[in-house]
Amino acid sequence: MTPTILTCSVVGARPLRKDNTAIPYTPAEIAQQTIEAARAGASIAHIHVRDPESGAASMELKHYREVVERIRESEVDIIINLTTGPGARFQPLAESPREAGPLTNITSPERRCEHVCELKPEICSLDLDTILGGTGKTATINLVDHIARIAELVQAEGVKPELEVFTPGDIVLAHDLINDGVLKGPQLFQMVLGVKYGAPATTQMMQAMQAMLPGESQWAAFGIGRLAYPMMAQSVLLGGHARVGFEDNIYMKRGVLAAGNGALIEKAVRLIDDLGGAVATPVEARKILGLKSKS
Repeated sequence: MTPTILTCSVVGARPLRKDNTAIPYTPAEIAQQTIEAARAGASIAHIHVRDPESGAASMELKHYREVVERIRESEVDIIINLTTGPGARFQPLAESPREAGPLTNITSPERRCEHVCELKPEICSLDLDTILGGTGKTATINLVDHIARIAELVQAEGVKPELEVFTPGDIVLAHDLINDGVLKGPQLFQMVLGVKYGAPATTQMMQAMQAMLPGESQWAAFGIGRLAYPMMAQSVLLGGHARVGFEDNIYMKRGVLAAGNGALIEKAVRLIDDLGGAVATPVEARKILGLKSKS
């Protein structure tokens, strides 16, 4: 078996500390949990940032900079993957649907990838979805022109996009972007399963989406909440890579909160070993993904 690239999704836009007091908010906390995940066996760290006081999702360059600098100054080796997901949400006002409500954060492609172009991680996420939010009152809107512009900007900086696909239609869009020359080289796909109004977290859906991928692609899949580890195991068994972390799930098992991302990664490493696999080192992951060796 090819070694499994194990991504730690350190923190996303939610949950909050009211859900699990171990959720990192500050750049120092996010960096520390990334370092702990690396020591536990993670190959890649997928990173969002938060407002240090409220825990709300943030797009501030200064927070990303502090996180990245702290990781790079540590002794650990881990591939940094920064998100470009925030900045695509739209909430129409009920009384005037053409106007943006208070939950709207939709912005320009340049703003969404400013931190990536400045900090130059090895990987960044590139969301291909246009989908309803969990309440059905907001929508994530990723227009083709916006996706193409983000791809252009990050690839010009030598950053590999990780294509986040939430539905089979997102893979159809990926094929178009590849055929149009927007996306360069063998692709890395991340299947997001179990998000409400997206693709369900089932074996059948994972297999169907896998069958749609371009032939030379590397891919991973993950599930949300209680399906995080079952979908991780299913991805490994189908030849894909894996992802776990606080962005996707805050529990070790039913009723037992995780003490940190390191604990979630340790469990993933054990499961992959039990399945007869092995977790890729960052050096091996770079080779598999065609990234430049770290100097």
